[in-house]
Amino acid sequence: MQDTCLEGVKILEYCRTVTGAYTTKIMADLGAEVIKIEPPMEGDEARRKGPFPDDIPHHEKSGLFLYLNSNKLSVTMDPRKPTGGEIFKKLVRDVDILVEDGAPGEIEQWGLGYEELKKINSGLIMTSITPYGRSGPHKDYKAYQLNLANVSGQAYLLPLPSPDLERPPVKPGGNLCNYDPALMALIAILAAYFWKGVSGEGQFIEISKQETLINMQRIESVTYANSGVVMNRTGRQASAMPGGVMPCKDGYVVSVTPEDHQWNSLIKLIGDPDWAKQDWCKDRNARSENALELTKLISKWMVKRTKEQIYREGQSLSCPVAPLHSTEDMVKSEQLQARGFFVEMDHSVAGKMKFPSAPYHFSETPWQLRRAAPLLGEHNEEIYCGRLGYNREELVKLREAAII
Repeated sequence: MQDTCLEGVKILEYCRTVTGAYTTKIMADLGAEVIKIEPPMEGDEARRKGPFPDDIPHHEKSGLFLYLNSNKLSVTMDPRKPTGGEIFKKLVRDVDILVEDGAPGEIEQWGLGYEELKKINSGLIMTSITPYGRSGPHKDYKAYQLNLANVSGQAYLLPLPSPDLERPPVKPGGNLCNYDPALMALIAILAAYFWKGVSGEGQFIEISKQETLINMQRIESVTYANSGVVMNRTGRQASAMPGGVMPCKDGYVVSVTPEDHQWNSLIKLIGDPDWAKQDWCKDRNARSENALELTKLISKWMVKRTKEQIYREGQSLSCPVAPLHSTEDMVKSEQLQARGFFVEMDHSVAGKMKFPSAPYHFSETPWQLRRAAPLLGEHNEEIYCGRLGYNREELVKLREAAII
């Protein structure tokens, strides 16, 4: 019986962005073997991005790289060169899945497009991730996540809600515009892999980051298409609710009470004030119309109490209230500690570091941290000599020619 969900699945990764690397990371964490191709000498771009321990850059100590590449193998290669391209094809012969996130048409220029590769591996599932997809007038346009946050319409809606439409928009926090497309790519790959198990055939998948981010907005993205109404960051008045993010004694809490029973729990939490019995907050429509004034009244109670006090008392009354956690709060969270969410990785250069594990628990095939992120080209000899048949002298020559 398999110990992991994707045991036996072989994946080749030729990616430069967080999106591609995160797509394959999830599969590696689920037990697939992922061989990551990195440029000779400088390695993956993520190696040059922080955070770094003590804020000192080091290509083997990037927190971003270490997180995105746990459970993977690393080889160095330049597939743009003819010899590198031939080595690339040899690796493709023995994999189930290839993931790449270069510019549209780039890999085809090197003779490594899907039409060429499926000749040597008919069951290959090849996935291409690009900012705008591989067709349409914008297919060759470049974009970083800040660009994508704007062209997808996400930034236009943020911060939400905001009474000031004249203020500049903001981007979603963190790397969401890279991580969300990775999840879509993963779903597509797993679906294609299932179909391959039925049909025996591989296929080509293309992922548009822009379309993924629009898809994630759902209601906002279809409102204009169906009604001509342009959603904006003032929010939907019909769904405006009192509460939201409010200051408290030692930080912030957020309260969300769309249902009457939740509102009643919140009112009970703050001591059943007399104003809560008045007509202007008796039902959802009335509360929506007076949301700003009600929020001010609720905040007067919140600022006198700690976020932990509000959290525990509110939850005991089935009131959807929670603290606004800092990263320190999250790492120290008793809930996350109880579930073993943060795991320690012992890296040969970076040392011991903690990272998030998986947000899902399997009863039979548990998530496993089998190996730390690889050193640059750590598995060159294992892959090139042990599997492809090169000898060490040939590897030296390939390295001197900057092919690996």
